[in-house]
Amino acid sequence: MNLSEALLHALNQHGAREIFGIPGDYALPFFKVVEESRILPLYTLSHEPAVGFAADAAARIHSGLGVAAVTYGAGALNMVNPIAAAYAEKSPVVVVSGAPGKGEALRRPAAASPGQVARFAIPYLSGDHLRPGLPGRRAHRAGRDRARASRLPDLLAAGLPRVAARHGDRAVPAGGSGRRARVRRGGARCLRRRDPRALARGALRGADDRCRGAPFRLEEKVAELARRLGLPVVTSLLGRGLLADTDAPLLGTYIGVAGLPAITDLVERSDALCLLGVIVSDTNLGVSSTHIDLRMSIQALNRQVTIGHHIYPEIPLGPLVEAMLARLPAHSAAALDHAAAAYPRGLQADQAPIQPLDIATAVNDLMAAHGKMPIATDIGDCMFLAMDIEHTALVAPGYYATMGFGVPAGLGLQAATGQRPIIIVGDGAFQMTGWELGNCRRYGWDPIVLLINNAGWEMLRAFQPESKFNDLDEWRFADMAAASAARASVCAPAASWRALWRRRTAGAVTSRS
Repeated sequence: MNLSEALLHALNQHGAREIFGIPGDYALPFFKVVEESRILPLYTLSHEPAVGFAADAAARIHSGLGVAAVTYGAGALNMVNPIAAAYAEKSPVVVVSGAPGKGEALRRPAAASPGQVARFAIPYLSGDHLRPGLPGRRAHRAGRDRARASRLPDLLAAGLPRVAARHGDRAVPAGGSGRRARVRRGGARCLRRRDPRALARGALRGADDRCRGAPFRLEEKVAELARRLGLPVVTSLLGRGLLADTDAPLLGTYIGVAGLPAITDLVERSDALCLLGVIVSDTNLGVSSTHIDLRMSIQALNRQVTIGHHIYPEIPLGPLVEAMLARLPAHSAAALDHAAAAYPRGLQADQAPIQPLDIATAVNDLMAAHGKMPIATDIGDCMFLAMDIEHTALVAPGYYATMGFGVPAGLGLQAATGQRPIIIVGDGAFQMTGWELGNCRRYGWDPIVLLINNAGWEMLRAFQPESKFNDLDEWRFADMAAASAARASVCAPAASWRALWRRRTAGAVTSRS
């Protein structure tokens, strides 16, 4: 077994299900092993940022590792933005980059010159063979130690070791008798609050507390916890899409003054808000109409529980939820009387211009007829539009707020799940990465793409409407679809939108055009 094969097996064992990549000179030997070994399926795209976004979406949707493979130098540097986004949003993505081997470095010193950006690559992932009989765990430790010794940027080099450590056999690290006691105390204190309300965020699938896979299945455990306590549950803006496939008493999404008054009041008046994986940020809590007193909250994030002024370190979210379940009776408590959010249905056919709510209504009608579909959205109006869509699996760059995420993320969803996704994207973001749709025919992907074309950077116009640089030219996107073997139409009034939507989405979930 060579090192590339050992790496692929290790990635698979730690939750990777596919690899997205773009080959290049120094990465060709690795790509050859990926293709011929078939340990993990390989999907190649057209530009490295799309590779990173697709791997990010795949990691989020199946709560495992996303893997991106690129080449040395320019290929790796093109990954900076998507990996920064994954790091910020706690999505576990591993980057495998080609680099000059030891022999090449000796023959061509310039190829490994420290004056270049070679530190971004991972030099120990060359084609060297492992010694016969070298166990995979020792191989992983050797790779981890060499990564640390090379002082690579934390967001890259620490990816595999962190994932390996937290997907290991022990939920609580070694020397954990004290930690286990902290888990029990933390769980007990969480349950002693008088009127707790739960708020969940994407760290249920995230990089620090990635416990949804074996042995925890964390989303299901959170749903069970809510049922036993009779607690209403809402997601934060960044956690939209969580718990969609569970029977949790899910009411909707908290977005402060921009959201439903009943949900806003429920969260802001709670005397013991239970924040499971919620990033305390302006995006999640900054839109509050009143000041949420975090001293009255229970925060579980980054392997730490904070209750008032008390901090309990080294408590992963999975063991915490299990400790709380262990202290509760097995039967469900009587649910509190709170109405779940009602989403718009029944698109009206009229001659009025299409509004964002019309798009959300059409998607709800589609899913009512054909079942839920996963959604990938870009940032801005696209993501806020999705708040009016029935609760379903959703990925979006809500915290890091990068543009260009939607289309490659949708491709990552279909590669990871086999389900036909809906992609909601604006014209500005589509100009960045929308052309990755040209790869769909090779892999049999058939996403439904809703492109909102307002010929400008609309969110920036809202901040600075007087600036002409926010105006974009009119791109004839529908005319370009044929080159990608796709079908597209332009809609303006709601009547034509409704007729086209019904015609094009007939059998949407099962068709493969």
